Amino acid sequence: MTNSRIPLITATVLSLLVALASYRFLAFGLPLSFPDMLGQIEQRRLAFILHVSLAPLALAIGAVQFFPSIRKHKPLHRWLGRIYAVTILISGAAGIIVALNAAGGLSAQLGFAVLAVLWLAVTANAVRHAMARRIGKHRRWMIYSFALTFAGVTLRLWLLPFMAMGFSYTEASVYLAWLAWLPNLAFAWWWLNR
Repeated sequence: MTNSRIPLITATVLSLLVALASYRFLAFGLPLSFPDMLGQIEQRRLAFILHVSLAPLALAIGAVQFFPSIRKHKPLHRWLGRIYAVTILISGAAGIIVALNAAGGLSAQLGFAVLAVLWLAVTANAVRHAMARRIGKHRRWMIYSFALTFAGVTLRLWLLPFMAMGFSYTEASVYLAWLAWLPNLAFAWWWLNR
């Protein structure tokens, strides 16, 4: 394995682990799986279920789409891309609704809502370029799209030190709502412009 593949494999493994762990609610139910989000579960149940059901699927699909072997198999790449885009369309719209009731107050609500809106807009732009056969621009925008999708992983990675410092999820969400995706976008921009 070359050193250039290590980041891709690491991101893929983390994405798949977070995606699988996200489906714990199928075995344990929503309240037990998301005890800090009972307000969203009670007040925005359908939006919450759509978001937590489809975002992990987007995360898993998005991660594997970067492997050259998948991209070379054009029919598979296109169908996975369509599924990825549809899951983001539904999960992103649901994410906006869930964000408006996010624990942590206005800062958390704004951070998660901006993430959801950008997720939808950036992915739609990537799809637009693919449909116009502007593959270079499509790839560039898909990197930004996946950087936003990967917020599901970075949120959990940032949550660990916050929990170690004694923060509850609600207290940490004020910061996580921004830390989950702003560094990802900055990294994607650096990666594309280095």
